[in-house]
Amino acid sequence: MPEPSLPCLGITLGDPAGIGPEVAAKALADPEIRQLASFAVFGCPLLKWLELGGRVPSFVGHEHAAAAWDGHIAGVELVLPEADLTGLTVGAPSKTGGEASVRYILAAVEAAQRGWIDGIVTAPISKEAVRLAGHPWPGHTELLAEKFGVSNVAMMFAGGPFRVVLVTIHVSLVEAIHAITTEEIVRICRLGSDAIRRWFGVEVPRLGVCGLNPHASEAGQFGHEEREIIEPAIEQAEEEGLCVFGPLPPDTAFYQAAKGRFDLVVAMYHDQGLIPIKTVAFEESVNITLGLPIIRTSVDHGTAYDIAGHGAAHANSMKAAIRMAADMIRHDRARAARPLA
Repeated sequence: MPEPSLPCLGITLGDPAGIGPEVAAKALADPEIRQLASFAVFGCPLLKWLELGGRVPSFVGHEHAAAAWDGHIAGVELVLPEADLTGLTVGAPSKTGGEASVRYILAAVEAAQRGWIDGIVTAPISKEAVRLAGHPWPGHTELLAEKFGVSNVAMMFAGGPFRVVLVTIHVSLVEAIHAITTEEIVRICRLGSDAIRRWFGVEVPRLGVCGLNPHASEAGQFGHEEREIIEPAIEQAEEEGLCVFGPLPPDTAFYQAAKGRFDLVVAMYHDQGLIPIKTVAFEESVNITLGLPIIRTSVDHGTAYDIAGHGAAHANSMKAAIRMAADMIRHDRARAARPLA
């Protein structure tokens, strides 16, 4: 049988004032990364970023990164969405940077909808900069869901021993508490379980569901959400055939996940899920959007304005996001190629 063709991944450079352009350049400088896929890079050329105050220091393959980013390496195409970077300062959020980052994403979405790319890998954007540019989306997930016309989406993270999916995402903690419902927990459990089966090869995923309150409320002593909201969700998920456990004290859930008891942890709110995974795998964890019609992965870090332009950013998370996207596409293709029983 002939070897399957390489997938084409679209890489969006994120906020051009942050470290996104740098980590993309460094990732593409790695010959092993370039063997995983062909690439379409949505953003400004390297020379333009350097003119704006960025600096990519000497590192192995630096000349290849420069060439790749400016469209001179086989397998890497540079796409330049219309974006005015006049006056942009590398290292600070701005309306200009926010507008450019959104345009890069929208161009990648259009390419995906036209079938030109098989997946999207995103560098970090600034929620402040996007707001300054007048856009309503608090993050990639919400923007992508709207533009792809879907609502049943979730944020999942993979890194180190953990895979985590979030019930609530970019809202305040007070809003998150009110947004946690039985229906929403069941929905997230379904998406998470499907993702683990689809891309991680676990036929019966084991989900550890976190509680909301300290000690998962200790039989109602520290809150009623576990008894009234989370326990009914677990019962419903079990009735649907999902393998779920909980509600668990979050510290216990992550400890047991690290020991291999769970394939996925269901966290109730953003920091409950992100603090553990970033503690053990900050430079290598990957953000995955569930529920989109196309695969999307992302670095699991922010714009890091404080080091942007100094050449000090690590590309490990970007490389991990590219590897993950390529691997997910491989799993999907293999599944599609299986003969029907």
